Amino acid sequence: MTGFLLVGLGGALGAMARYGAGLAAVRLGAGDFPWATLFVNVAGGLAMGVLAGTLGAEDQGARQLLGVGVLGGFTTFSAFSIETVRLIEGGQPDVALGYALASVLLAVSACRIGLLLARGAA
Repeated sequence: MTGFLLVGLGGALGAMARYGAGLAAVRLGAGDFPWATLFVNVAGGLAMGVLAGTLGAEDQGARQLLGVGVLGGFTTFSAFSIETVRLIEGGQPDVALGYALASVLLAVSACRIGLLLARGAA
């Protein structure tokens, strides 16, 4: 149960940070380009790399709070990033490339299909 609470608390903090990044981008006049999302995805990837490189197996609570919770609430792109890097480091660069391409293409396609369904166009 403690793990669920740590993930939930971290997720709330990460989601608030993500929302704050969006507000900051609007205040800074980001325009039509999704600068906040790009920033959040890059920052989340960097943070996940630092976290994965510094936490040991004994740091399960910190991993749940920070990795799954905060970074998961901030951006799921951080999880995608570490999974892709681990495939590369595990000697599977072709699988990593396929995973990266499939993740982006399928997620964007599914989003488009969802929008069409919601709008009654499909």
